[in-house]
Amino acid sequence: MAEPTSDATDEGEASGDAPETDPEAPEIDLPADAFDAVLDALDDRDPGEPLRFEGFSVERDDEGEYVLADGDSSTPLDERDLHEELSERAPAVTDWYAFERVVGEFGPRRAFLRWIEDADGETVATRYAALAEGIERAWGELKITATVTDRGERRYDVRHADDAGVPVDELEAHEDPLDARKLVTYDEKGRYRPLKTAPSLAGGWVFPDLGPRDLYETVETIYPATVANWHREREGGLDVTHWRETMERQSGIYGVVKTWDRGEGHEHVNWVAEACCDDSQCLKRREWEYDDETDLDVDGGDGAFPCREPCSVVVSAARKWTRLESEQPRTYEFDLTPSEKEQVEAIIDAVADGRIDEIREADTKEGANRYRTRFLRAKLFDDEGNLGGVPTEPDEE
Repeated sequence: MAEPTSDATDEGEASGDAPETDPEAPEIDLPADAFDAVLDALDDRDPGEPLRFEGFSVERDDEGEYVLADGDSSTPLDERDLHEELSERAPAVTDWYAFERVVGEFGPRRAFLRWIEDADGETVATRYAALAEGIERAWGELKITATVTDRGERRYDVRHADDAGVPVDELEAHEDPLDARKLVTYDEKGRYRPLKTAPSLAGGWVFPDLGPRDLYETVETIYPATVANWHREREGGLDVTHWRETMERQSGIYGVVKTWDRGEGHEHVNWVAEACCDDSQCLKRREWEYDDETDLDVDGGDGAFPCREPCSVVVSAARKWTRLESEQPRTYEFDLTPSEKEQVEAIIDAVADGRIDEIREADTKEGANRYRTRFLRAKLFDDEGNLGGVPTEPDEE
């Protein structure tokens, strides 16, 4: 489906002609709750003020009778006739009910749920046919599958993308969105995840049958504020706080970061962004720069949801690097063969990219292979652990 280009419209899309019926669309019944909601909505309106659905509208006249407008025709109806007419148009009515009454507010939750099924770009018939098969959307490392019941109710399956296709009974099933808090705490190796948008979410779980509101709460628990900021960006209201402003408000032990503002083109901030804000390290798309007038030289990433300011992980790392970069450089001399130099480079790359676990023990062609690295340490380190036998501090010689 095409990417939606706007937020939800007011109570459905009205058009002059009814949409064509998709032969593969599911049969939809009109729930009593949906019909009652239509009556309540009409009672809240003045006579002649239409309640719009896709392809038709309904209003009350001055005598309190109902009038259904479909294209160029208008048909007066009593309540029983109205129920019959709306039952024949159950997909459009249940679609209105799903977003107007079940989802409600015109905000990030509504926009996100409509985006999942492209409710602002496709007709009800097209969407219901797709929902019958299951519409899949990616959100970070999540795979969200939306379906529709025979009453027009939306249901959602949320799981790690790596578990796509795994039967529900082979995964740890959850119902409460708050259960997601424990799922995001540790990665698959049991290590604490300080950054919830890091691409290290563990799998093996599923929320197999969520309603619209619980879906939103689950996603926002796994990736806090991502839907809200995504929505602000779509609406043109994303408030970005750049590096310099963020650092100027640091205090206490983090105040030292404010002193780190050296280098042509602010390359130190480029280094920070390259280290922390790459797609391999964070699923957000960095929108902050050095300041309003100075962009960084490194790419901000391709994530679906924006990063509006340097996060606490970036600030904490910058504090440490500020102290390390305050050291005066020294010259150390030791000998490396060309292959050993390339091996040191390979080790740094493998650690920085998180590829150590991918390198097989038997693959000694890899520079970061564990046995090959141990051989390099045995050859080049002295008993004190100094590379090339050269101490770090001159007075240690």
